[in-house]
Amino acid sequence: MSQDPKPASRADALILFGATGDLAFKKIFPALQSMAQLGQLDMPVVVLTREGRSKETMLARARESVQTYGGGADDAALAVLGRHLQVVAGDYGDAATYRELATALRDQVRPLFYLAIPPSAYAGVVAGLGAAGCVRGGRVLIEKPFGHDLASARELDAAIRRVFDEAAIFRLDHYAGKRSVQNVALFRFANAWVEEFWNRDVITSVKVTMAESFGVAGRGRFYEEAGAIRDVLQNHLLLVASVLGMEPPASADGEALRDAMVKAYQAMRPLTPADVVRGQFRGYRAEAGVSPDSTVETYVAVRLFFDSPRWTGVPFFIRTGKSLAVTANEVVVEFRRPPHPLAGVGPTRLRFGLGPDHSIAVEAPVRRATPGWALGTGELRLDGGPAGDDEITGYRDLIHAAIEGITVAFTRGDGVEAQWRVVEPVLGNATPVFPYEAGSWGPAEAARLTEAYGGWSNPGAHGVGSRDILGPIDGQAAHG
Repeated sequence: MSQDPKPASRADALILFGATGDLAFKKIFPALQSMAQLGQLDMPVVVLTREGRSKETMLARARESVQTYGGGADDAALAVLGRHLQVVAGDYGDAATYRELATALRDQVRPLFYLAIPPSAYAGVVAGLGAAGCVRGGRVLIEKPFGHDLASARELDAAIRRVFDEAAIFRLDHYAGKRSVQNVALFRFANAWVEEFWNRDVITSVKVTMAESFGVAGRGRFYEEAGAIRDVLQNHLLLVASVLGMEPPASADGEALRDAMVKAYQAMRPLTPADVVRGQFRGYRAEAGVSPDSTVETYVAVRLFFDSPRWTGVPFFIRTGKSLAVTANEVVVEFRRPPHPLAGVGPTRLRFGLGPDHSIAVEAPVRRATPGWALGTGELRLDGGPAGDDEITGYRDLIHAAIEGITVAFTRGDGVEAQWRVVEPVLGNATPVFPYEAGSWGPAEAARLTEAYGGWSNPGAHGVGSRDILGPIDGQAAHG
């Protein structure tokens, strides 16, 4: 994505709430090590912890974190973190904690407060920062979810904006930091020729899959409060849909891109029960913290429409789920057949790998290297970088962007409201929840959404020679 050419003043301290939590352990400490390796960690790093752990204890936790999730410990980078690290102990609900923090920040004028804590604690922590006079010229970085529904999102926004201006609120959706998602935007807007076919005249449907082969991984209590719609559809997957469906930004300015994304969210037609199929994998109710009669979805598939001239009548099919057949994320764009196709030639497709495969590939018919006119499917592939998880580098880049005051990759308040408007009609038990087997592709009922468009596209069923979708030309026998 483009960078804001006129960033705000750089932050001069990073204050991390939730330093002993799961997010810090799996993502943030590895990201900080990477920042140190790049020379980006050159300011006080203040960690605020309820447990009252010492600096040595926190450095030991950071080392364990990067050994486990950061590709190994870099002693030089950890030494940089150690030089900058400070610890403030106290309870988030105690005013004395914020007074001690204000003392620790007395020489800083542009602190960045990173709230890697449960969203239910955001409003109280922000109020405590404001009451203690910690904020001054600072900004706040908060993780999704931004609210539980539209009303709570507005309430949270109002609470934070009593202390911070909108320009100082950085709402982090880590999907915006994925290089593969950024490559979708680059493919669309850095190639003038793409605009010629990126519309309803050429494209028949768009299919988005975010599949995870694992279950709720011990987070049953959290999932009972969230479910797949709140956990990933309302934020990650609508973000991907907005990048796919938005109009070109008016300029290269970062705020112009955010304007275009908000307009895309606003153009999304609110979902109805007929557009949604929810599922729950067998065994979910046996998870710790899960109700024995839970109707929370671990899978959701939706049919989404944009009310815009570009996309009138083109469905965007989106699905996500736990305990599915594979862990893979991708977008498949399906094109119309040519007006006078060769016999047996099917439509071509464009695929964006969103992880662990990050390639961009055009699927097209090719003649096989066999006697006769036997056709197969080939791919013209653009390398998107090494396969694997790019979340650590994504977190690094997003934290660094917030430090630099670059807003382009962060969700605006009006964007959050527009996202909630899309899913609000189908929250809770607005639709039935269907069981599905772990290791499958979800409930069979989801097939009805895409049956008129060739069915779902399963990640992993791609690649040169992976399958033959075309028959012989003009009835000639296929050989080989």
